[in-house]
Amino acid sequence: MQAIVLAGGSGTRLRPLTCHTPKAIVPIFDRPLLHYQIDLLRQLPEIDEVILSLNYRPDAIERAVGDGGGTGPRIRYAVEPEPLGTGGAVRFCAPYLDGTVVVFNGDVLTAIDLRAVVDRHRSRGARATIVLAPVDDPAAYGLVETDAAGNVRAFREKPPPDAITCNTINAGIYVLEPDTFDRIPAGTRYSIERRYFPSLVERGEAFVAYVERGYWIDIGTTEKYVQAHRDIMRGRCAAHPFAGRAGEPFVDPTAAVDPGARIDAPCFVGAGARVCGGAAVLADSVVAARAAVGRDAVVDGAILWPDSRVDSAAVVRDAVIGRRARVEAHAVVGPGTVLGDDSVVTAFSQV
Repeated sequence: MQAIVLAGGSGTRLRPLTCHTPKAIVPIFDRPLLHYQIDLLRQLPEIDEVILSLNYRPDAIERAVGDGGGTGPRIRYAVEPEPLGTGGAVRFCAPYLDGTVVVFNGDVLTAIDLRAVVDRHRSRGARATIVLAPVDDPAAYGLVETDAAGNVRAFREKPPPDAITCNTINAGIYVLEPDTFDRIPAGTRYSIERRYFPSLVERGEAFVAYVERGYWIDIGTTEKYVQAHRDIMRGRCAAHPFAGRAGEPFVDPTAAVDPGARIDAPCFVGAGARVCGGAAVLADSVVAARAAVGRDAVVDGAILWPDSRVDSAAVVRDAVIGRRARVEAHAVVGPGTVLGDDSVVTAFSQV
């Protein structure tokens, strides 16, 4: 059995963080997002190969992921010559497939029981199975309607309030049979959501839903990216490195934290990071590998990417700071700010 991870997007909604880093490998604490998805696919020992469908910066993704390290499924790279859309990307991978395939969108973080999804697909003899997630505000999304038996009946693109009949949306996780891919033209931009799935409904093929009521998030915006970190730290999603220790501070043993620094729970201080005396790393903060927090500086609910610096008496609150970025002494970076790689906020500035 194989899996495809659709990781070709450029991550425009996450810019400037994704100007140099593909969305699929933005860091979640000390690991690329893709590693969390590959961990999830390891739930199914029968998956012996994960195909990464790539287009934007495939070199960076290959450096970050490698060949799988010999401890799980092997990794294959399928690099599209041009963006082919979600359906086109799946069709591009078809020559490598030999049976039922699990497909993941590359920006999903979830704790789903994949075994239960595959078992549902097989027990129903489905041609396709789609995972759905319930949402609190269905008016803001395209919705997927099912009947009482869990068969998919319709896709509704942001219906008006008086036409809403369900609250379930596409969660970006599928189990598919490759012999249904013949309707996807090769080498053509094609949407799996807008064309392939509706074709299954129109033809009356066995197309079933699995509703995931546990943790699920699309990290495609800065707000959701920040939320994912907080959800893991606070135990709403059981994931590395806070599984089994939610609500605690995580300080890597190689980090240098001055005894006079304040470290509040939950937070993360990564490998080789440095937190100087008088500094405060407050709750919901992430100080990634080799990042530095200077004397009397405050990091409050912020995410510092690797090799970034917050100099003495500077304050960074509810912001994201890219790789090698620097916030100079006494500067203040306020809520909602996102600094790209190598940015500099000069001393005493306010952003």
